[in-house]
Amino acid sequence: GGAGEFAGAAGARKGGYILLDPEDHRPDAIIMATGSEVQYAVKAAKELALDGVKTRVVSLPCLEWFEAQPPAYKDQVLPPDVKARVSVEAGIAMPWYKYLGDAGIAISVETYGASASQSELYQKFAINADSVRMTLLNSIENAKI
Repeated sequence: GGAGEFAGAAGARKGGYILLDPEDHRPDAIIMATGSEVQYAVKAAKELALDGVKTRVVSLPCLEWFEAQPPAYKDQVLPPDVKARVSVEAGIAMPWYKYLGDAGIAISVETYGASASQSELYQKFAINADSVRMTLLNSIENAKI
């Protein structure tokens, strides 16, 4: 991809923003991520695009700030009619559920005390582009029901 592919940092001040979007801005599915997990969300979205699944990546560095935004902004970033959603965070999933909806699926680390390198932990807990992609496909199935 070239320049202009990623959104500016102004959205970070709102706690959440569209980082990567399909060209027509009409996503089939949304991946929400934070911190170092964003890279896996972007990679998964690019792979999904090759399969014809138009995926939006939303970076949510601060859920509290995002929560404080006007409903119109939140709906613009996370359109209510896009039910297929995945959240990716190397932490607990609890704060994400209100944004996941009925069909969404959280990828998270709910255990404590695992000590290893970051890459080993990410493999152990299946936080990688492949698991994000597969999980989103499951969410798309959920959304059809």
